Amino acid sequence: MLALLVSPGRSLRTLLAALAALALLPGRGLLAQEVPGTSYITPFPAGDIYRMQVYGDAFAEGLLGGLVDSFTGDLRVQLQKKRRPLAGVTRFEFDDEVKAEEAGRDPVHVAIVMIGYNERYHIRTSPRDRIDFGTPEWREEYGRRVDRLARALRKRGMAVYWVGLPIMRRPELNDTAQLINEVVRERAYLNGIKYIDIGAHFADELGNYTPYGPDVAGKQRLVRDVDGVLFTWVGFRKLAHFVEREIKRDLTLARSERSIPLAGSEAEQKRIAALRPRPPDKDAGGKGAAVAKDSKGKEAAKGAPKTSATGPAGEKQPPTADTSPDPKADHGRIVLKTVAAGGREETVTLELPRPAIPSAVLQLITRKETGERPSPMGDALADDIGGGVVVLSSVTPLGTDPAGPRKVSPGQPYYQVWFKGERLPPRPGRSDDMTWPRPDPEIAIEPPPRAKSPRPPGKTPPRS
Repeated sequence: MLALLVSPGRSLRTLLAALAALALLPGRGLLAQEVPGTSYITPFPAGDIYRMQVYGDAFAEGLLGGLVDSFTGDLRVQLQKKRRPLAGVTRFEFDDEVKAEEAGRDPVHVAIVMIGYNERYHIRTSPRDRIDFGTPEWREEYGRRVDRLARALRKRGMAVYWVGLPIMRRPELNDTAQLINEVVRERAYLNGIKYIDIGAHFADELGNYTPYGPDVAGKQRLVRDVDGVLFTWVGFRKLAHFVEREIKRDLTLARSERSIPLAGSEAEQKRIAALRPRPPDKDAGGKGAAVAKDSKGKEAAKGAPKTSATGPAGEKQPPTADTSPDPKADHGRIVLKTVAAGGREETVTLELPRPAIPSAVLQLITRKETGERPSPMGDALADDIGGGVVVLSSVTPLGTDPAGPRKVSPGQPYYQVWFKGERLPPRPGRSDDMTWPRPDPEIAIEPPPRAKSPRPPGKTPPRS
């Protein structure tokens, strides 16, 4: 943050000159070029379709495939199936690529940039001259080229999203990626473009490199390629998810700004609003009836619960009760007491609007309801068996009708276990019998066999 100290002896001309010099600092005047409004993307695209283009190198090629899958079915967006090649910011051909982009005439509303696969090189300013990698001059020149690309895209009316680089496996490549992220993050802020930081989404709990991680469905998958730089298809699809989230949030905000308020002064708006046809008041007779003022300035309630009409001769008719079947409005009010910073008690009143509901709406809601109800299947029991799998079981007492009301006697074992939480006495020999020592099994003693009487010789037993 800059501050100007003006001594009493300085003139106003000196102060104005200092302010003008401050406005001409690199990047400071870019923030004033923002399109007025709160929407980052234009609310009124040509043809009511947002054309989206991806710029970059091998990172952008994989990101484009993930975005094609994530934006499938979104009728608001027309994603170009071919990326605009940008081999790198450090290449000598970078100026020619930016000039070709500035001369483009294709209408593009959203630009997504991701560069960094071949950026660990010296910057060639001419066929013979170069700026060594990692020096302060290299960092300054890299930021200047990022500024030029961002200005070229914003000049064509694009909403630019610059995607940062992930954590790399090799330390020397990771240092380069983090240096590029620092430069791009700073220049994105100064140029009024959005920077999407993805470093934490592809790192472990300690912020280090990891080839595995959850995919868009939350399942652990291989998200990084074998080189430790690029992503797998699952990783690019996950990367597209974070880019899609930022863009769709801004698209929703842009669509919300499409409603234009009524033009003209307040008096003109009141005069035009008075000419609009008003629907019949269906809320007459409720507690929340509208209050209007008569010609004398007094407030008169419209649609009181009981109304009295005046006959032709000026005689008052007996009050008639409201027999409308529509549920009436029933507004409420809550009074909250809070303590301010100075210790003084404050009272805040909150209105709880409960509008009237027409009977037609109630019929529309309840027309699909039937008298049939799903039959109870017993008590549901959940058992976690590991691996994210939960087994749901249903326990129903024997002898009960599942379709009818359940009647459980307090004396049944089912009631004692599942309702009272008691433990049934173990039965000897059953698996829940924990008595120790185990009783010795009774040994049955068989009687001795009876001796057979000798058979008389020459005599055969009779046949049965």
